[in-house]
Amino acid sequence: MTELVPNFSTLAPGYDALLCDVWGVVHNGVVAFPHACDALIKARKAGIAVVFITNAPRPNNVVARQLEALHVPRETYDAIVSSGDVTRSLIEQRKGQSVFHMGPTRDVEIFTGMNLTFAPLESADYVVCSGLDDDDRDTPEDYRARLEMMLRRKVFMICGNPDVVVHRGDNLVYCAGAVADLYASMGGEVAYAGKPYQPIYDMALAKAEAASGRTLALKRVMAIGDSVRTDLTGGRNYGADFLFVTSGIHIDELGPRDNPDLSALEKKFTAAGAMPTAVMRELIW
Repeated sequence: MTELVPNFSTLAPGYDALLCDVWGVVHNGVVAFPHACDALIKARKAGIAVVFITNAPRPNNVVARQLEALHVPRETYDAIVSSGDVTRSLIEQRKGQSVFHMGPTRDVEIFTGMNLTFAPLESADYVVCSGLDDDDRDTPEDYRARLEMMLRRKVFMICGNPDVVVHRGDNLVYCAGAVADLYASMGGEVAYAGKPYQPIYDMALAKAEAASGRTLALKRVMAIGDSVRTDLTGGRNYGADFLFVTSGIHIDELGPRDNPDLSALEKKFTAAGAMPTAVMRELIW
């Protein structure tokens, strides 16, 4: 039976590096979580490297600015790896092809410094989907007509954020993963740049090793996250231990916020085919 661990300090001695999710663990898109920030700062002081691993469809330097705006202390982490970083590496592999950006204008920094030719959706060679144009109102179904046109042309899609939904404050909003999943279900070809796929973990582990100054054994690495679909599946498939935080994306599915239904949670783990190493309500030292 799944049990809750009250304090991360009891787990910390077993690890040399943490690959920590951001949205849902460290902040909710509106405010930082002080207990989580404090726990990560103390982990670093104990000699544990902390790399933020996020499905944000923006380069890591842009994510760093956003964290600063949310008052997440710089001392919280050693490095950041984003799905935006992986997206840029996938774009580099398609030099000479024209691209259409599907997503909000706030994500255009994903293309900064890249020599790209942009084209309308009707003629672009491929599409980078970083999100919904207006994620406060849009749903994936609003994009079906555009996706049908892409499918007729056999247009390849890079999904710059495999998350399906996130909490923005108390509101649930759709992400690029929801649009990409719809396109894939229609028969479209999609490359997902981020969790739960291996390339983002390879990048994160490399940064953890750079921060530690040594090669790290996976048995001494713990991934942390709040999503079964992306964080738990990705971390466990990569071979790392995993700490699941219940107060994130699945909170409304688990009963009272301060007393989650552990049997419901265990059913989610069983359905995903992956069990966490430990479970906490929130990340707290």
